[in-house]
Amino acid sequence: MNYCFGIDVGGTTVKMGLFRNDGELLDKWEIKTRTENGGEAILPDIAASASARLEQHRIKPEEVLGIGMGVPAPVNLEGVVKDTANLGWGYKEVRRELEELSGFKVIVGNDANVAALGEMWKGGGKGHQNMIMVTLGTGVGGGIIINGSVLVGEGGAGGEIGHLTVNDSETEPCGCGRKGCLEEYASATGIVRLANRRLKKDNLPSVLRAGKVSAKAVFDAVKEGDQAAIEIAGEFGRYLGNALSNIAVLVDPAIVVIGGGVSKAGDILFQFIEPHFQDWAFFANKNMKFALAELGNDAGIYGAAKLLLNK
Repeated sequence: MNYCFGIDVGGTTVKMGLFRNDGELLDKWEIKTRTENGGEAILPDIAASASARLEQHRIKPEEVLGIGMGVPAPVNLEGVVKDTANLGWGYKEVRRELEELSGFKVIVGNDANVAALGEMWKGGGKGHQNMIMVTLGTGVGGGIIINGSVLVGEGGAGGEIGHLTVNDSETEPCGCGRKGCLEEYASATGIVRLANRRLKKDNLPSVLRAGKVSAKAVFDAVKEGDQAAIEIAGEFGRYLGNALSNIAVLVDPAIVVIGGGVSKAGDILFQFIEPHFQDWAFFANKNMKFALAELGNDAGIYGAAKLLLNK
């Protein structure tokens, strides 16, 4: 029996998993992400924690196939990161450095792409080799899986679904600096933007006027039949359905898996996304399925392990 590590590096914690090569998760834990001093301690901490866990489980280093890891930044095929928003790293040869620190083979990918791979392997996309993953959180992340492998791209920015332009008349900038990105309408913060605009439009009664507006509040109100909330959700679905139809005609996926905090609203999301997708979809893509993500916060460690096992 062989083993591998799946590691998901976040700005606050590093999630770590010890797997058998058949995909069984033997152990999972977290360590603090020490971002001070340019994040110089992150990789040594990971190597030390992995080594300690092997000793605890009495696993010999020669039984370990390697380490798969997702990081919150574009990563090229050589495992090089050119910059990160929240780890303190600038240019960093992540794969080379962690291989030297740990003594193991290392494969590194973008965290959203890696999470997509995890959902394909053991989650909502299980059984499919061609998949789009959309993560609706503070922003909109994504990953594209083609024939079981992640679409990485030249600089590691493949699958940045959130920055498709879906509205060329938008006047407010996205966090990336451009205007009209999908992230401005389909993320949790984007849904709040849509809600605030709708509520200012007229005096239509709505439970959303009574408290703090959030994506959760919008979909809770939808479930209560609130007309304003239904209109807001409809606009959200129109933008996302349109974007997915454009991605689908390029990569021809079998399934779209939706995760992130917004996905906690449940299957009701699909009532607003699918009709718009069908309106715009190329005829060959109309049988594409929709599913919710299943792995939650573990998607990254599963996907990281699979990233390593695929090599």
